[in-house]
Order: sequence, then C-alpha cells, then structure tokens
Amino acid sequence: MQKLTNKEEEIMKILWRLEKAFVKEIRAELEGDKPHYNTLSTIVRNLEEKNYVSHEAFGNTHRYYPLVTKEDYRKRFISNTLADYYDNSYKSMVSFFAKEQKISIEELREIIKLIEKEN
Repeated sequence: MQKLTNKEEEIMKILWRLEKAFVKEIRAELEGDKPHYNTLSTIVRNLEEKNYVSHEAFGNTHRYYPLVTKEDYRKRFISNTLADYYDNSYKSMVSFFAKEQKISIEELREIIKLIEKEN
C-alpha cells in the first residue's frame, strides 16, 4: 500500500464517508479553497492507479468508490508511524503523547481497562 499525500488522504476520507461519489460531489465536500475540477479528477485517478479507489462508468463520467477500507488504511498508517518514529514500541508512542499532554490519565485508565477486558 503506497503512502498517500495529504490531499489524497482528504479525498479518501470523503469517499469513505460518502461510499460512492462523482468528482463534482467530492469537490463539493472539500473545505476551504477547492481545487479546479480537472486537478481533483487527476488526484482521484492517481488514487485509482495506487489501487485505493475504482470506478463505475456512466458514459463519459465516473463514480468512484474506495477499494481500501478506512480501518485497513489506519492499521497501515499506524504501523508505519510506529516503525518510523517509535521503534515499533507502543509504549514509546503512548509515552510521547503523555509527555506532550495529548492524552489524559483518565484516557490512559480507559485504555488499560480495554486491554484488560480483551485479555
């Protein structure tokens, strides 16, 4: 699975939410400055070349849908991040967030309860 650019990820989030969409529908969902239709169409076709999306043809237009689930992408992204920045250590990753005060003690307790429940 190839890494996606920020814009590709943004488009994938829209497709995961909508499930199926034409380029004009994707464009309508984008926040802020919207890229030109042709630019967006190129990005979506790049996603198709990377095997993240496929399409159904309706004459000259295409309706796109995800081939990769959000969950599968999330797992891959977390695995890569864990390997690249935390030496494959979940402990190191959680410690980082604790030190940066991005996770509270209560959230850590909830995580521990979830882990204990699974075991």
